[in-house]
Amino acid sequence: MQFSGQAWSQRCSFKGEVNVSGSNLFRIGLVVASLSAAQGWSQQNMSPLARDRAQGILQVVANDIKKHYYDPKYHGVDWDAAIAQAKKQIEQTNSFNMAMSDIAAMIDTLHDSHTFLLPPQHAYRLDHGFQYQMIGERCFVTRVRPKSDAESKGVKAGDEIVTLNGYPVLRDVLWKMQYVFTVLRPQGALSLELQDASGTRRQVQVAAKIHTGSIVKDLTGGGGGGDIWDLIRDQEREEHLLRPRYQEYGDQLLVLKVPEFIFSRDEVDSMIGKARKHQSLVLDLRGNPGGSVETLKYLIGGIFDKEIKIADRIGRKESKPEIAKPLHNPFTGKLVVLVDARSASAAELFARIVQLEKRGTVIGDRTSGAVMEAKHYDEQMGTDTVIFYGASITEWDLIMADGKSLEHNGVMPDELVLPDARDLGSGRDPVLARAAEIVGVKVSSDEAGKAFPYEWPPE
Repeated sequence: MQFSGQAWSQRCSFKGEVNVSGSNLFRIGLVVASLSAAQGWSQQNMSPLARDRAQGILQVVANDIKKHYYDPKYHGVDWDAAIAQAKKQIEQTNSFNMAMSDIAAMIDTLHDSHTFLLPPQHAYRLDHGFQYQMIGERCFVTRVRPKSDAESKGVKAGDEIVTLNGYPVLRDVLWKMQYVFTVLRPQGALSLELQDASGTRRQVQVAAKIHTGSIVKDLTGGGGGGDIWDLIRDQEREEHLLRPRYQEYGDQLLVLKVPEFIFSRDEVDSMIGKARKHQSLVLDLRGNPGGSVETLKYLIGGIFDKEIKIADRIGRKESKPEIAKPLHNPFTGKLVVLVDARSASAAELFARIVQLEKRGTVIGDRTSGAVMEAKHYDEQMGTDTVIFYGASITEWDLIMADGKSLEHNGVMPDELVLPDARDLGSGRDPVLARAAEIVGVKVSSDEAGKAFPYEWPPE
């Protein structure tokens, strides 16, 4: 069971005070392909085989939601009518990507952060060469890949993204835009309106680096088929990038960066064992999208010496509490938790429990507000040659001990500490520096910014 996922179901406001619902976002042409090659992929007529595949995916995913979704009333949505509408749209659409958008739009009517389509991977992968996120209510470039087109066009960490493909970038809609741009209808180029630290604005067109692959995977390993080994290598690279990372400041402080909740009890025991050798622990959950319920329980059990109720789980047929039990020898020192706008799901639950139980201090930015309990239903077409797809489906709503839900609300930190454009541009980390100060350790923002050098995924 997963707490992972991001919210893309909120309503969003565009210029001219026009409110556009989430489902419309997939239909109004928010994404316009800017590179001719990408336009060819997304605009070409869909073959009868591809259309049949899209209809098959629609039916399987719709039935999975009908069978497993926690609310049998679908929040008032006429689910059968929504399915019929999506089926009609797929019959009329001209590309497989748009057909996947039709299915995503159908699911979006549920307005649920953890219920969404996991479409088949594309026969190509695009890397735009820069990363960006919300900081407060503004969107900033946080990193630029060396030797990328973004770098050659002068895009820099600390640049504010005012518009993306012509649309204002707002906190409530950013995840939805990223889902469209990178998953449903990948863009060969992005049009950015940037503002630098001095307030000067400029327009930039950033081309992606295109990596070709295959939408259909050969898992036999025979006939020269290497797809299975590609999958294995991808998994190995992912495991390296998602490992826990540590920074020690004598015996006074351990900073533990947890990129995702994917660890076993033994792995969490090892983390807590390292923490016990120090007086204080800073747990960095910035950018952590959530993950496994079990990992969340282990980590909570590693910092509390008593049983903790995580939340009440409200399901289709029953309700029951989610309980974390203490590990054998938990960490009992000072605790500071770091969060940002990309901290989601299990990361948000952990931070809020620390607040409710008065176990430590939470600092950083308001979190994502994407907190439900879901399961990924993995589906496939074919046998030896396989197309993988599926859906994340919420099976439990989660109500915290204070009677409130974090869904669409997030966690407001005890101290709001945000890097500014100049911090981002120079690689400083005032959030980690402030966390160290809280526990009595002096670390400059410059030093803190060097604690965890960023590792770009292989191209």
